Amino acid sequence: MRRIAVDAMGGDDAPAAIVAGAVAAVRAGYDVILVGDESRVAPLIPKRVDLPILHTADAFGMSEAPSSLRRREDCSVRRVMQLVRDGDAAGAVSCGSTGATLVAAVLDLGTIDGAERPAIATVLPRRDGGRLVLLDAGANVDCRPELLACFAQLGAAFAEVSGVERPRIGLLANGTEEGKGNMQVRATLPLLRSLDLEVVGNVEPTGAMEGDCDVLVCDGFVGNILLKAAEGAVGTVVTLLKEEIKRRPSGVLGAWLLRGAMRRFRSRVAWDAAGGALLLGTKGVVVVGHGRANPDAVSAAIAMADRNVSGGLVARMSDRLASER
Repeated sequence: MRRIAVDAMGGDDAPAAIVAGAVAAVRAGYDVILVGDESRVAPLIPKRVDLPILHTADAFGMSEAPSSLRRREDCSVRRVMQLVRDGDAAGAVSCGSTGATLVAAVLDLGTIDGAERPAIATVLPRRDGGRLVLLDAGANVDCRPELLACFAQLGAAFAEVSGVERPRIGLLANGTEEGKGNMQVRATLPLLRSLDLEVVGNVEPTGAMEGDCDVLVCDGFVGNILLKAAEGAVGTVVTLLKEEIKRRPSGVLGAWLLRGAMRRFRSRVAWDAAGGALLLGTKGVVVVGHGRANPDAVSAAIAMADRNVSGGLVARMSDRLASER
């Protein structure tokens, strides 16, 4: 079973963008089931596309408090998790509230043994052509050193499923020296070195983006700021480049000649190319999509969920945590 359950009602442009992305994924060969209000979802599906719908009238708003989900078992974001829990789907995708997706996953899937709390892992392009796994990217603002050590294990498992044989683990700090960092960082590094991991030590953001590590560990407060800063920097570079191209006719001609390179550049840095982030530590593959997800991002999120299901991500995380108990 590799069917991916998708929350059709989650996201700023739901259900239209979510359904369009799911349709593209089905046409690409993925097995998808949509969860949401059938009266709104069904008219958006082309007639010859096999895309089943699990009807639920309740949808979680982007501005609602995630704590209210405990009383809303028929909400679409909870139903996608329940499909995974019951074996009717192999992975889940939601582009709705990140907090709601996290709460729904914990309530209906639960966490794997040894994972105190789930972490959000996102993938960033590195200067050397590799990929950097960053976690936690926003699920846990305050973290004890033991929790960061757990995140390192989860991130290593994710990197292994992504094709990195022996992931190098770095701890985000303001310098590479052993004594750098705040109290949290200084207490975490010895814990990381005690694990069966390839720990490179403290890593600065610049070094991480240049290829000094494969997995970068930090708490959710710092990780979320780092991620948003990176996204903002990319957006600024793209905007300034477009302005300079339009400034002179020679710039427009040069851009036309480099259009292939520009497309490849976009595919490496655009937020909708990756699809979303992974929620690591739950008993099921869960992709947290972007709230502003367009059809391309939704399709990419479904592909991400499928890859990690087929790669055995949950079993890999469980094995890693079990080996340290």
